[in-house]
Amino acid sequence: MSKIWVKKPMSAYEADIKKSQLKRVLGKWSLTAIGIGAIIGGGIFVLTGTGAYYNAGPALALSFVIAGIACVFAALCYAEFASILPVEGSAYAYAYGTVGEIFAWIIGWGLILEYAMGSMTVAVSWSGYFSKLLKMFGLHLPTWLTTDPQTYWASGNEGFSMNLPAFLIVLFVISILVRGTKGAAKANNFIVMLKVSAIIFVIVAGAFFIDPINWTPFIPEPTTITENGVSHSAYGLAGVVAGASAIFFAYVGFDAVSTQAGEAINPKKDVPFAIIASLVICTLLYILVSLVLTGMMHYTDFNPLGKYPDAIKAPVAYAFDIAGQAWAGYIITIAATVGLISVLMVMIMGQSRIFLGMSKDGLIPATFSKVNPETGVPTKNLFILGIVISIVASLTPINDLAHMTSFGTLFAFTMVCVAVWVLRVKEPNLQRNFKVPALPVIACLGIAINVYLIINLSKEAQMYSLAWLAIGFVIYFLYSKKHSKLQNGGFGETFKAEQEPLEKPDLDL
Repeated sequence: MSKIWVKKPMSAYEADIKKSQLKRVLGKWSLTAIGIGAIIGGGIFVLTGTGAYYNAGPALALSFVIAGIACVFAALCYAEFASILPVEGSAYAYAYGTVGEIFAWIIGWGLILEYAMGSMTVAVSWSGYFSKLLKMFGLHLPTWLTTDPQTYWASGNEGFSMNLPAFLIVLFVISILVRGTKGAAKANNFIVMLKVSAIIFVIVAGAFFIDPINWTPFIPEPTTITENGVSHSAYGLAGVVAGASAIFFAYVGFDAVSTQAGEAINPKKDVPFAIIASLVICTLLYILVSLVLTGMMHYTDFNPLGKYPDAIKAPVAYAFDIAGQAWAGYIITIAATVGLISVLMVMIMGQSRIFLGMSKDGLIPATFSKVNPETGVPTKNLFILGIVISIVASLTPINDLAHMTSFGTLFAFTMVCVAVWVLRVKEPNLQRNFKVPALPVIACLGIAINVYLIINLSKEAQMYSLAWLAIGFVIYFLYSKKHSKLQNGGFGETFKAEQEPLEKPDLDL
């Protein structure tokens, strides 16, 4: 049993860096754009509606403040790790070298939940914006082709249904990613410029249509919301905290930056910069947009079974529609429809790199670590992800997906705060291009607030997520432990024979 705590040597990571088949093509601003690309979209275009209606009401802005503060602590810890271990795998890789294989597996399994569910959530929201865009031009898709079965039947319909646009957009994104990271990064940079411009437009233009009555009361009285036979508490101070938990995955973008460290030109310096810069920029935009949105549209109008059933899928555009500014809806809908593609792109790309790291270590099948020598990307890995994500996204309600994603994110952030502290104590002489100031304080605050937010997730999300972790334990002991390269005398698929520390590669040129 003691073998499950075995740690991956630092020399193994050094060898992995030297022998990696991934192409180092990402600079400082491309990495920052990847972070912004993932963060701007998941929260603003997707969860402002669900967070306002199901949790916090107009106080959603406070939920974003709480979530942002929680992220600062984790982001600082991520930045220190990225300056030490510039490899793909994110929190999974960090844990493997510090707290042991079993913890690394648990985090990796949680990251699968975080990224896969996050991708599915964004795909469903993209479907909402795409359907709205078609309607603007007089085209209407039938309800049974744009709605998951559970929501479709709950609305009194019968027969087959699926969210076809959500299914197809995932496959479209996969077709871009398999062509190579450099091309995907260029596409992401363009989309990020487009949607940041759209967000600034929303803040400035929306401010003229705010009705202060919609902010009253700013923190609604606690109540119970019942939907599809399931009831949960909402609003009040508890709802604000629950809202922070539910929208937390919107900040996963800075984690996505760390998953791309294996493709960064100067990872030890640029990855920490991109992590912190993307978080600060996006937190400010989140707070401003949530204030504008809940000022323009009453939070109860986001009810998926109410007067505006599609508003929860495309909240920003519908807010301008309800304010009588349909012209603005065109701009926002086009920007959101295009902008969400970059969110989906970054999240699937991040998931594939985590799979790549886990596969090289033998914890999941070797097919996930096969890199195409021409494109420098794990093609088979991406195709498998595309098939699974597209199918689940087309059949699952958006609210269930969002909550499970937040659990995976919060869990990973908690473990990173633990792991960076452990590594500082055990390996104090490692080269660190970035060091967390007052680490014991920052790590403790990060652990405390992330655990608290996990406790405040919905009971359904906690139940589903714990079941996911239980399945992960079963898979680890039945498959991963037996196939682990480290357990069998090797350091990983690409550096199996490396038994001595290697000279550190000069990646800072």
